[in-house]
Amino acid sequence: MGIEQQQVFSHWNYFLSIEEDIFKLSRWIEIAESNYECYSLEIARLLMTAAAEVDVVAKLVCKNINPKSKADGIQNYQKEIVAEYPNISTSEVLVPRFGLVLKPWTNWAEEKKSPLWWKANNNVKHHRSEHFNQATLKNLLNSVAALLILLTLYYGTEVSQLSPKSILFIPNSYAIPFGDNWMFFR
Repeated sequence: MGIEQQQVFSHWNYFLSIEEDIFKLSRWIEIAESNYECYSLEIARLLMTAAAEVDVVAKLVCKNINPKSKADGIQNYQKEIVAEYPNISTSEVLVPRFGLVLKPWTNWAEEKKSPLWWKANNNVKHHRSEHFNQATLKNLLNSVAALLILLTLYYGTEVSQLSPKSILFIPNSYAIPFGDNWMFFR
């Protein structure tokens, strides 16, 4: 009895795991504007998980841009990623089930400016006793949307092969390199 295995996209599987946890969370916390500032231990766990994966994938995106990249840290990622993808600050992710349009990289329109969700994650990670209330639903949703955008950049033309598809988060506007041209998605 033989086994045939297809290519596995490990970072995509990790994203799907985080997304599934958010789906489960939505049974307890309604994803609505009135709850954006809601915070909890579970939200903190998911925020730190998503932000850690953003760190990993951002480094990989930088390596795709420049194999000799030594970028580490959000501002170094910003410099390299924005140079290659100047419109990333306007990229959007939809969450149709909850009527959301997320723009997690808007702060990257300004040089040396970290996303608010990134700052919140670092505050929660390093100074939890003082900043636990920054582990909010809003910061969690934006961190996961940021991860999805980076994943589309990292996987490039292989993005169409990602399976299973996302159940909540959908990239709304981004571009990926396709040969000598760009593929734009809306």
